[in-house]
Amino acid sequence: MPTPEEIMRHYDADPDENPWVLGKPAPEVIEVVPYDAAWPAQYAALADAIAAALGKTMLAIDHVGSTAVPGLPAKPVIDIDVAVADPADEAAYVPALSATGYVLTVREPSWHQHRCLLRRLPRVNLHVFGPDCPENIRHRMFRDWLRGHPDDREQYAHAKRAAAQDVDQVADYNLRKQAAVREIYDRMFRAAGFL
Repeated sequence: MPTPEEIMRHYDADPDENPWVLGKPAPEVIEVVPYDAAWPAQYAALADAIAAALGKTMLAIDHVGSTAVPGLPAKPVIDIDVAVADPADEAAYVPALSATGYVLTVREPSWHQHRCLLRRLPRVNLHVFGPDCPENIRHRMFRDWLRGHPDDREQYAHAKRAAAQDVDQVADYNLRKQAAVREIYDRMFRAAGFL
């Protein structure tokens, strides 16, 4: 199990690492939409299909990100975290996921061996980590914190809407809302007794 220090460590991209498997994504409209009550059922169907494709290779699966927080506006993209024994062993899971419509787009060995596969219809970001990964723990903690803290949920909603204005890259959108995210993380970590 990771230490509190490992869980609290913010990720800064390795400037020497090119994570883009297929090249940097093309610009796109970043749209934050009102919460859709259909998102949990959409996740459940996707999770069932992922579990069927991966079988025993999959160790855990979680609905994370804003679509997992009732009442929170979000980009209409389902974020899913999957744990496998070794994310670097792409042959163990990428072909099975590719057969169901996912495309490997991000490879970040410096960040917990993170891999991200995208699906276009429905839109999915499928994040692959190893077991007990600090980042997956952070994702679940943040989701659960926002579910239980309406003030922080509203602060995050405001930051998301502002970040989406006049931006055409998800990385820029994420950077624009980073200060609000880290402020909420700080409260969450203090409440957890990590600070």
